[in-house]
Amino acid sequence: MIKKRFNKRVLVAMSGGVDSSVAAALLKDQGYELVGMTMQVWDYSQTNSKEGYGTCCSSVDVEDARSVCRHLAIPFYLLNCEKPFQSQVVDRFMSAYLNGKTPIPCVDCNTYLKFGHLVQKMQELECDYLATGHYAKIKQNKSTYSIYTSTDNWKDQTYFLFTTPKKILSRLLFPIGDMDKQDVRKIAEAKGLKVSHKKDSTGLCFVGSGGYADFIRKKLGDRNTDKGLIKKYPSGEILGEHKGLYYFTYGQRKGLGISSNEALYVVKIDAKHNILWLGDESYLYGDEFIIKNCNWLDEVHEGESVKVKIRFHHQAVLANIYKWKDSSYYIKLKEPQKAITPGQAAVVYRGSQLVGGGHILQSENINRG
Repeated sequence: MIKKRFNKRVLVAMSGGVDSSVAAALLKDQGYELVGMTMQVWDYSQTNSKEGYGTCCSSVDVEDARSVCRHLAIPFYLLNCEKPFQSQVVDRFMSAYLNGKTPIPCVDCNTYLKFGHLVQKMQELECDYLATGHYAKIKQNKSTYSIYTSTDNWKDQTYFLFTTPKKILSRLLFPIGDMDKQDVRKIAEAKGLKVSHKKDSTGLCFVGSGGYADFIRKKLGDRNTDKGLIKKYPSGEILGEHKGLYYFTYGQRKGLGISSNEALYVVKIDAKHNILWLGDESYLYGDEFIIKNCNWLDEVHEGESVKVKIRFHHQAVLANIYKWKDSSYYIKLKEPQKAITPGQAAVVYRGSQLVGGGHILQSENINRG
């Protein structure tokens, strides 16, 4: 648990969910002076999602956050972040799919808004710390601060935190990192917080129930003219025509738009030539890839044995890491993994310590063909 530090002011990022609400309640019990802040990032009238049911930062969520702050008797501020969210999250999301990659917008939201925009507000409001409801831990060793995985392994969110600037670690608080979800809900109920049984946010907040491909198609409008060939890997046999590469992601088996007597999977997306490659499941497995746009919270050593996660709920596997060209790194896995997907994050751990990571650039075994 976080030690009591009286007379310290904390900006609490309030999503309107149970996690950030309990984080604020715990900090108040510990004697901190709190300021609650919610980011309004998206106009839900643009989607067919029902606000407050698996959403985050909708008008319903804003009112829930305001209600919790009122209940805790702390000031509440609403920060309009729709423009930076559009440019730094939504536009990047669309660009990635149109270029044959599978993006991870929650990382961009943390990078550019939670630990970008909110850090700026923390400084403007003369707060000592920024607190969030992430399932993660901050540990201090003398003057060094590090992020570690949470007690609740299933809810652990360190995968999304690899881009956190190292210089702000000493000013971050993750109050629920030592708890599991069940205990968090019990605390919320005991403290009379109206969000104690509120459904967790799921999926992408801005996409809606129609799915990401439908979202992109509507945004493209008349520009949606990206039909191209579907080919079999590695023979090059033409199997049909796709209606846009953004409808597909690595490892996909259903909804391919063709009929086949054999099980085929998306094994490669060639955005340069607008070709969708389908092949046997065996071509999805690889044991080496490159990561770029890396951020390191601790030093990595050449050839060091580490653990790597290639997606959020992926079980971390052993690997060795090496410097590559420029600021990119080469990762060699001990055992082949399925669907190493360009655009996703490869996050590096040393035991339970978050070391850093980067975005997957390519899977070598696929791109040699």
